[in-house]
Amino acid sequence: MRLTAGCRAAAALLALPLAAVLTGCGADGPGATPAPNLRPFATATTVTTAPSGTTAPDPLPASVPVRVSVPAAGVDTGPLLRLGLNDDGTIEVPSVARADRIGWYENGVTPGEVGPAVLVGHFDTVNGPAVMRNVGRIEPGDPITVTREDGTRAVFAVTALEQVDKDAFPTDKVYGRTDRPELRLITCGGEITHGHRPDNVIVYAALVG
Repeated sequence: MRLTAGCRAAAALLALPLAAVLTGCGADGPGATPAPNLRPFATATTVTTAPSGTTAPDPLPASVPVRVSVPAAGVDTGPLLRLGLNDDGTIEVPSVARADRIGWYENGVTPGEVGPAVLVGHFDTVNGPAVMRNVGRIEPGDPITVTREDGTRAVFAVTALEQVDKDAFPTDKVYGRTDRPELRLITCGGEITHGHRPDNVIVYAALVG
């Protein structure tokens, strides 16, 4: 998976992140999982509004995420892995051995703070289906709940899904500054080519409770 790493401080959001590769995001054996194809209907946006008759919830203070639930995709996993930067400045990604876990990019904001919190999980690996294998079942409006270290829960609603070629990763859209708490959940997609999936699937969500 080709991703881009942002930095935690607000000033760092002004700089473009670097790209990284998630190795092992593909399976060329009998256990290969059919990949989602979101391109016919995917239109991603970071502009969201509160439901009619309600107000947007207040941002939460910083607190490390410890568990994430995405009922539509059958995901309920924790503790979350903490992802930082590699020596070359690229973002770390979950290892193949932890393909059943989701990672949080700890140099970004925590889920519930203002800005885009970033989560990363494998769709599959050479060992078979992984934690985000059912990403194609997620639809706009579906909830994503992140349990935080302080005992609070940040509840997000999916606003859009987008499938893009890894060479055209939308850095600004994913890591750029937002004026409210948002979430990005990133995995792989596309049909396997040379042992790897060529696309990223990005789930965009906004805090609703």
